[in-house]
Amino acid sequence: MAASATFTTYTLRLFALLHVFLFFTPSFSAAAGNATPKTPACHNKTKGVLVKSWIDGSKGEILEGLSAKFGAFVPTQEDKALKLPAVSANPLNCCSSSSSKLSNSIALSMRGECVFTIKAEVAQSGGASGLLVINDSEDISAGMPCYGNDTSLNVTIPVVLIPKSSGEAVKKLFEAGRKVELLLYSPDSPNVNLSQFFLWMMAVGTVILASVWPVFVAYEQNDDPYNQLTPKESAGASDSESEILDINVMGAVIFVIIASTLLVLLFYFVSSWFVWVLIVLFCIGGTQGMHTCIITLIVRRCRSCGRTTVNVPMIGETSILSIALLPLCAALAIFWAVKRQASYAWIFQDLLGICLMINVLQVARLPNLMVASVLLCCGFFYDIFWVFVSPYIFGKSVMIAVARGGSKNNAIPMVLKFPKIFDPWGGYSLIGFGDILFPGLLVSFTVRYDKSNKKDILNGYFLWATIGYGFGLFLTYLGFYLMDGHGQPALLYLVPCTLGTVVGLSLWRGDLKDLWSFKSSPPSSKTSAEI
Repeated sequence: MAASATFTTYTLRLFALLHVFLFFTPSFSAAAGNATPKTPACHNKTKGVLVKSWIDGSKGEILEGLSAKFGAFVPTQEDKALKLPAVSANPLNCCSSSSSKLSNSIALSMRGECVFTIKAEVAQSGGASGLLVINDSEDISAGMPCYGNDTSLNVTIPVVLIPKSSGEAVKKLFEAGRKVELLLYSPDSPNVNLSQFFLWMMAVGTVILASVWPVFVAYEQNDDPYNQLTPKESAGASDSESEILDINVMGAVIFVIIASTLLVLLFYFVSSWFVWVLIVLFCIGGTQGMHTCIITLIVRRCRSCGRTTVNVPMIGETSILSIALLPLCAALAIFWAVKRQASYAWIFQDLLGICLMINVLQVARLPNLMVASVLLCCGFFYDIFWVFVSPYIFGKSVMIAVARGGSKNNAIPMVLKFPKIFDPWGGYSLIGFGDILFPGLLVSFTVRYDKSNKKDILNGYFLWATIGYGFGLFLTYLGFYLMDGHGQPALLYLVPCTLGTVVGLSLWRGDLKDLWSFKSSPPSSKTSAEI
């Protein structure tokens, strides 16, 4: 039995709040940018560097750094790199000759007090074979540029910038009298990674499953595949029988304005506590989504399972099945939150995320193509502006900066992720929930339209909208590859391929007017609201 109307209303308001946070997540992680060299001697292309360590002969942590715009190139293959002892420069700023013996070693210095090129020249003159500079923060994306117009700069050792936390850890080893050895190399990531294919499958599969869920999963059908989209009275209505939120034109515009405002606030004030707010919201939404999906599947297979109910204070009449499953779903979400840094945590994050999106696409809907056009076009320009245009105003891509959250521990959870395969750098391929939900709203609308007009799979719009979504996501990956790993605004590709396909096909078939002002009455067993 469904929960009371009050409880359902609060749940819907939570989903509406989640929409605001889900939208601003970019599709893919971005590689470090490259600035134009300032002097002829500053010729290097900035690249990521892996720093393998050995502590007293035992393998230690692998650190990540960024090569300088000057100096020798870091080997791309591990077997061509030298394993050398690490020595702390004295003074540690490496702005003057070091009293420590730096010969045939990798020198360690702190950022500040003099420019990077001077540090490199001092280390090189002391006989060092490389230089590690400890940054004053975790963000090393700015790299180490050259300064002035000195064309005689002749640094022949590799120079690498590492985050503050990594450098502090190495410093503590020196202070404890430990023997530290380091090896620097800069492997290339494969141009095409299988993780992108699996992520494509997950995203497309989520859109398809969420779109057909009300017709083929949530409700029982008669022989007619387009029977009335209404649960039988004897079905023992599940928690999925909640209000429907119809998005209107004004709501679509206001939503994008609010999302933009929050994005700017997060850009300036992002912190670990706010990421934890997002984690809590994600856990609540994931718990609700998984709870609803599981109950729907169980009730479909066992119609009598949802009939036994109890009266719960403040909630109302609720099925015993629902009460029993809720703690299990919540426990899974809490387990993910605690273990979210573990190598296997992405599996639970994706499971919770997919269930959340399926549930959202059952609650929120586009009433017609006019609202769909306004929402997706706003999203189209929103994505482009905050990924590509914002660096010229704010100094960096606001959307990518917010998605990164300042460090790996502050990563925003509203993404599907899949570990990169055969990539020496590791990491994940990502796609934001918004890049699934917003096109998914349109695809879900085509299912309702096809059902209402008794259109089969070829003469309808669902198949072609789905194909458009899959092709648009493919183009997103292609753009990611062609732009050397720079994060892509997926809606730049998805909106033309989905909305453009539906509009173009309906114009050719003569259905555009009907789609544009389509009206469908909500099922009598549900309550309809507008946002």
